[in-house]
Amino acid sequence: MKPDLARKLAILSDAAKYDASCASSGTTKRNAARGGIGSTEGSGICHAYTPDGRCISLLKILMTNFCIFDCAYCVNRVSSNVERARFSVEEVVSLTLEFYRRNYIEGLFLSSGIIRSPDQTMGDMVRIARTLRQDHGFKGYIHLKTIPDAAPELLDEAGLYADRLSINIELPRDDSIRRLAPEKRPETIRTAMARVRGAREASRDRSHTGKRPARFAPAGQSTQMIVGADGASDAAILSTSARLYTGYGLKRVYYSAFSPIPDSSAMLPLVKPPLIREHRLYQADWLMRFYGFEADEIASATPEGMLDLAIDPKLAWALGHRAQFPVDVNRAPRELLLRVPGFGTRTVDRILAARRQRCLGWDDLVRIGAPMAKAQPFVTVPGWSPGALTDSADLRARYAPPPEQLSLF
Repeated sequence: MKPDLARKLAILSDAAKYDASCASSGTTKRNAARGGIGSTEGSGICHAYTPDGRCISLLKILMTNFCIFDCAYCVNRVSSNVERARFSVEEVVSLTLEFYRRNYIEGLFLSSGIIRSPDQTMGDMVRIARTLRQDHGFKGYIHLKTIPDAAPELLDEAGLYADRLSINIELPRDDSIRRLAPEKRPETIRTAMARVRGAREASRDRSHTGKRPARFAPAGQSTQMIVGADGASDAAILSTSARLYTGYGLKRVYYSAFSPIPDSSAMLPLVKPPLIREHRLYQADWLMRFYGFEADEIASATPEGMLDLAIDPKLAWALGHRAQFPVDVNRAPRELLLRVPGFGTRTVDRILAARRQRCLGWDDLVRIGAPMAKAQPFVTVPGWSPGALTDSADLRARYAPPPEQLSLF
């Protein structure tokens, strides 16, 4: 018996939980003031975060969890024994509009397993986005997880209707992709990413008449990487991410902790605890994007190239490079202030603005909002010097969480 719409929604929304996403940051401003439905500004896309850091505000579903591919790390692979369902194009369009009208969601995040062929699946996803935009005047946010094996013209059309496109890099190493996802080719994935970047750059260029071409994925492109399904170190993962940011102009790399899947976990190594590792990788990624850190220096604290799970990556780096501390808050350049544990980009900007007016002391930093409990071993200001604290043997223990008694039940 075929599942009804409510059952399909339960199956395919649950199946989409493995797809990392974000809300509409970075897209163009649109609203329905002159007709249509939806908005990407004001009360349009509102950001909400789950406990593990994912941003949610979208109708996040798979078009189908049927799949002809047999990726070892995917719960929806063809050999997996899971309950299957499939939405029609019309059902996804109707759900999106009805959920929006009820103020349940602010946009659509759509992914899919591969059914019949990449072109067939991608064609249906594009038709959903086109129907929402052209037939219903939907102005809300649309994120499409695109299929790199599909025809290039389908990828080109997808970017005309979606705010953001994402193409999964799958795993950090090419050899792992070939081994664990035998139907996929890393070269095809990178070619599709390059095509999206080229189309986005072309959409920003005016013609000789001054006319702008049609916008193309204005919120950019992102990718998702499975963490822990192969033996890649954190250093290798971050190096791959750095190359993706540089080479393809990605807005985000999302890290998805691998969890054992029945009847496949025996063939895949698992690095524990996966969610803490995922969290540390997001923190390290943030350091690369906004704090000027290089990938190879973040994970250099251990010979194995793995991040410290007990403390955040910036603190781990500072503890491993104590010769650079303490820094004089009133003289240090922005680049060095950003490396002080506890100092975020806003804190540093406030320090730079305030010290143009006067010499800053401890109380001034507290008023600025600097978390001095964490920063005190790494900075010096008039009236405060950490002295031997910076090099003390037990400094790491001050920040590491205390040991916990494990439950036996």
